[in-house]
Amino acid sequence: MKRTGFENLQVYQLAEQVADLAWEVVIKWDFLSRDTIGKQLINSSSSIGANIAEGTGRGSFAENRRFARIARGSLFEVKHWLRRAYKNKLLTDREINAFQKLIEELTPKLSAYINSIGKKKSTVSGP
Repeated sequence: MKRTGFENLQVYQLAEQVADLAWEVVIKWDFLSRDTIGKQLINSSSSIGANIAEGTGRGSFAENRRFARIARGSLFEVKHWLRRAYKNKLLTDREINAFQKLIEELTPKLSAYINSIGKKKSTVSGP
C-alpha cells in the first residue's frame, strides 16, 4: 500500500511503535489483566496514531491541530495505564525501558508537531 502524508511523519511512526509494543506486551498477560488494563492500554496507544492520521485527513489546520491534541491526550492515557500495569507487576524491566524510551522521544515531538501545524516555513534567506 502506498504511503500517505501522515505515514511519513516521525510522530506517527513513533506512535505506531508504542502501539505495537503495547500489543506485544499485553498479549502475554493473563485474561483478567488483558481484559482490564490490557484493553485500555491497547486502545489508548492505538488512538495516538489514529488521531494523528485522522487529523491530517480533515483538511484544515484547526482540525489537524485538534486531533493532534487528542493524540497527546491518548499518550497521557497510555502513561496512566502503564503506571497501573507497573503497579500490578505486569511489566518486565525490558518492557518498562522500551516504553519509557519511546514515550520520552514521542512526548516532546508530538507537542512540537502540534505547535508547528499551520505555521509556514520561511523561504526568506538573510540579506
